[in-house]
Amino acid sequence: MSPPDELPGRRPHRTEDAVRRMLRTPHPSVPADLCDRAAARGARLLRRRRALRRAGWLLLAAAALGLAVWASAAQPWEPPPADRTPPLVGW
Repeated sequence: MSPPDELPGRRPHRTEDAVRRMLRTPHPSVPADLCDRAAARGARLLRRRRALRRAGWLLLAAAALGLAVWASAAQPWEPPPADRTPPLVGW
């Protein structure tokens, strides 16, 4: 008789059979310090992400400051000085 989760006349796939066989075997023992190692790894990842985020904001602020200093010195919004004087009309 087939298990209740299978439809009658339906052959389960090989992967389903393999998963069922793996679940029937005894489970491996968990190391005693697994929780401590996971917490340490999580804290390390959080510190790394925080440092990367701070470095990114610092880089963005430095780029904005550099752009402001360049713009105040170069004044790219002003038109360039003319090489010639315009012709005098109407004199």
